[in-house]
Amino acid sequence: MNARTYGSLRFEDGYWRLEAEPHLIIKAKRLFPRIEKSGGRAITIRSNPEVCRDLEWFADRYPLDIEDRRLLVTEANRFRENIARLEELIDPKYKPGAVALSIPLRDYQRRAVEVYLASGSLLLADDVGLGKTAVGIGSFADPRTLPAVVATLTFLPRQWEREIARFAPNLLVHVVKKMEPYDLKFMGRGPDVVVLNYHKLAPWSGVLAGYAKSIVFDEIQELRSGHGAAKYGAAEEIARAASFRLGLSATPIYNYGGEIWNVLNILREDGLGDREEFVREWCECSYGSKPRIGDPTALGCYLRDNFLMLRRTRRNVGRELPSLSRVQHSIGSDERELHKIKTTAADLARIILGRVQSDKGERWRAGGEFDMLMRQATGLAKAPYVADFVRLLVESGESVLLFGWHRGVYEIWKDKLRDLNPVLFTGSESAAEKEESRAAFVSGQSKLMCMSLRSGAGLDGLQEVCRVVVFGELDWSPGVHDQCIGRLHRDGQKDPVTAYFLVAEDGSDPVIADVLGIKREQSEGIRNPDAPLIEKYEVAEGNLRLLAERYLAGGIAPGHRSSE
Repeated sequence: MNARTYGSLRFEDGYWRLEAEPHLIIKAKRLFPRIEKSGGRAITIRSNPEVCRDLEWFADRYPLDIEDRRLLVTEANRFRENIARLEELIDPKYKPGAVALSIPLRDYQRRAVEVYLASGSLLLADDVGLGKTAVGIGSFADPRTLPAVVATLTFLPRQWEREIARFAPNLLVHVVKKMEPYDLKFMGRGPDVVVLNYHKLAPWSGVLAGYAKSIVFDEIQELRSGHGAAKYGAAEEIARAASFRLGLSATPIYNYGGEIWNVLNILREDGLGDREEFVREWCECSYGSKPRIGDPTALGCYLRDNFLMLRRTRRNVGRELPSLSRVQHSIGSDERELHKIKTTAADLARIILGRVQSDKGERWRAGGEFDMLMRQATGLAKAPYVADFVRLLVESGESVLLFGWHRGVYEIWKDKLRDLNPVLFTGSESAAEKEESRAAFVSGQSKLMCMSLRSGAGLDGLQEVCRVVVFGELDWSPGVHDQCIGRLHRDGQKDPVTAYFLVAEDGSDPVIADVLGIKREQSEGIRNPDAPLIEKYEVAEGNLRLLAERYLAGGIAPGHRSSE
């Protein structure tokens, strides 16, 4: 007599189709959140080794007629064997092998190389300064990864070229200089490593997709915006054709946690399911196109347990730096700058909040204008006071790394601090000019570098001469602040680092400070479940709506009190 079965399972075009009794379909939907919550007696789920392992367990608990049992068992076993091998590599008792480089890698770096090569794809999210670049170069010692491509930020290709020359001088490295593709074999043979910035990916994708066996995405958060950006589509094309894909970033999430799908999709297609499955499984209600992770800590554990991400802190690897102090300091501001925008800001705020009849496109444009207007006015209002604060630090003997965002703010700083010979590293300087500024700061010719909040990711060397960070303007994203601090709080830093956040009582600063609390929770929960979170604030959905509400309520504009 045949044992009872509850339904059937069969493989169709990359999906497993389960047809079963209604109560079992309900149970399957609870166990497999990726499944769309629709009615009926059949469901489908995209196949991958992890899904096959789970379906095998489900069929053992509730016997099914399985047409493609051999495929199911083979893929399930592949998943178990792969996880077992990777768990062996991260076991503290395991001793990773040597990597053939001129400068030996540390134990934890060699371990990361082996995990990456064994899995074929990895997001390496180690703390800033633990040597993620060295791990990427270490992977090039395996001939299976060559030729390789490194995609990085605009001002970092030369830094990668220098580091590869230090660690692997026998490799032939070529930095792409032109947007228009050209023959890579102009030197007699193709280079072992091609380095280019993200903006050149789109025109070069057709050439590199047929050339690279591996690709390293340095500061991979650059791809967090996802589909729609030319560089994202190009990155996806090259990655799909490569055998190995490595993403490097201490801050892969700058804003809301849903960005992690865009990042992981480049490295391992279907690692988190398709986007709709990911949103169903991991996200709670979101504002617009920015899904928020319901439980960042659980997702972080999932990414680590399934070796989609490897993240080590300094405490994990026994290489803790001198202490880091974050100091929030209230600072004065010139009310006249905020009064200048009074009428325009109020009109934009009413559009954002729907108090003026407008379509979605107009509200979206109003949001962008309002954000720019408020942040710029706030930056200008407090710029003279920021300059006075920085002067005290420099005249006390400190070198200072000062972060801002708006050109007008930089001009005030330059004018008030011109006797200190400030150098700029912002979005307006060429790569050569940025290098000149870096060299002047490192050599001591200047004791003050003004850097854009989003221009310094990945830059190395400043920690040898500076231990003080000042945020003269704030960013909406805590990940940006982490990257800025990481320019100094990294390997090579011998002194405690102090980061001053200069916050005005008026303008956009109070609201941004609130929002940073909830974004910190999204990022830290995913990266490091054991990391302490800063206080969670109850923040309404939509940063700009909150800013607009506070503005019209008169809470952030001195002298302005709405009669509404």
